Amino acid sequence: MAFINSILSLFTQKRLVQIEHFKNNPVKVQRDTLQELLAKAATTEYGRKYRFNTILTAEQYRERLPVIHYEEISNDIHRMMEGENNILWPEEVKWFAKSSGTTNAKSKFIPVSPTILEESHFRGGKDVIAIFNKLNPEAQVFSGKTLALGGSSEVSRSNNNCQFGDLSAILISNTPFWANMMKTPDSSIMLMSNWEEKIEKICETTVKEDVRCLAGVPSWFLTVINKILEKTGKENLHEVWPNLELFIHGGISFTPYREQYKRLLPHPKMKYMETYNASEGFFGLQDDPTDPSMLLMLDYGTYYEFMPVSEMGKQHPKTLLLEEVEPGINYAMIITTSGGLWRYMIGDTISFTSTKPYKFRITGRTKLFINAFGEELIIDNATEALKRACEQTAANVFEFTAAPVFMDEGRKGAHEWLIEFNTPPENPENFAEILDRELQKLNSDYEAKRLLSLERLKLHIARPGLFNDWLKEKGKLGGQHKVPRLWNDRTHIDELLKMK
Repeated sequence: MAFINSILSLFTQKRLVQIEHFKNNPVKVQRDTLQELLAKAATTEYGRKYRFNTILTAEQYRERLPVIHYEEISNDIHRMMEGENNILWPEEVKWFAKSSGTTNAKSKFIPVSPTILEESHFRGGKDVIAIFNKLNPEAQVFSGKTLALGGSSEVSRSNNNCQFGDLSAILISNTPFWANMMKTPDSSIMLMSNWEEKIEKICETTVKEDVRCLAGVPSWFLTVINKILEKTGKENLHEVWPNLELFIHGGISFTPYREQYKRLLPHPKMKYMETYNASEGFFGLQDDPTDPSMLLMLDYGTYYEFMPVSEMGKQHPKTLLLEEVEPGINYAMIITTSGGLWRYMIGDTISFTSTKPYKFRITGRTKLFINAFGEELIIDNATEALKRACEQTAANVFEFTAAPVFMDEGRKGAHEWLIEFNTPPENPENFAEILDRELQKLNSDYEAKRLLSLERLKLHIARPGLFNDWLKEKGKLGGQHKVPRLWNDRTHIDELLKMK
């Protein structure tokens, strides 16, 4: 491992200079990125359609091309999967990430070009190492092994021209040899499609390894951690892996899980880094342990625009360039990538906490919110209110979802919450009262509607394992699949309540 550490040290120094460059020159770096993308794709079918070779400025690009969703390019992507080239991107694309960011039955297949794989996904992973080494020069994390927990990692060959699977499967299948030397377990286990069998194998094979770093979605890692503690009879994870000191997490908010991780990983040396790596690209990472915001990574071959949430649904929505955004406003993120996505609405909402440098928080999903009564409740409100309610009642939340109860025959509406607890509150009614009160403090629209059209929220306590059983029934049990925590109709909560 000494050889690997020396290589990492050299890479770190060079890469940190490049990161400082885009932090100091964000607008220039982004405009250069856009021109490079347009030039590379000018002769593609999409590039000829929108005359990329005549677009000279970011403003012209914004005016000429529409903001698109997956549905608008799904036929083009299907043609790419059938082996047609030069449609959205000039490179031959053989890998497609099967989107698992939602429990909708319909799958998305996101092109993963050789360029975006190397210059976005893998560069992001290496930057996590570079920044962690800068912040913690004395750490020995990468002298041991990393346990990276992926999702349902089956790679399916659709035809001779392409392969598709979860992003984690694609990354594992293309990981360079030097990185594989630092990971556990081996890829034959990580690529297993049966989630429950894979968890058993992970527990069997990693407990004797020198694991120093964990990487994955917080909710699913709890399953692994609890299984390992059950098998070993240990009280916390440091008793299993005494050199463990870093958890790289992403995919969902860490807020509801923070206290549980403090209990399971109590050593003061334990450190945490949040990342934002989606099927469409790697977009952000935490570069300051005292600041939960993430640094927007501007030199990964992704060009960004931002749509104020207030513009969503309009016939001609306004989007902002990087230099036009303001802190504290919710934006839907629009991306243009070296994977062939052009002004693509990824579906996440963010809020900037700083513009020097550009740092942000993920606030939710464009489809994951409740606005049945004008209350505009977003994930960020929900997770913070849950955190506060747990602090006041000594409860611990494992998973949750919420949906509206619509007005009926003169009755007010409400929000209905279904929560699976690790540690339930002694008094569920008191918990519901506190949660409702904290939501009002965090969201003035919710507070106003509570006075007019909403009753106090309704709380159901889920039996242990309910959410896992629901995901399993849908064939979505695994580390990258997520429960839809807020939903604007009752599709999901009614299914769950039937299983409660």
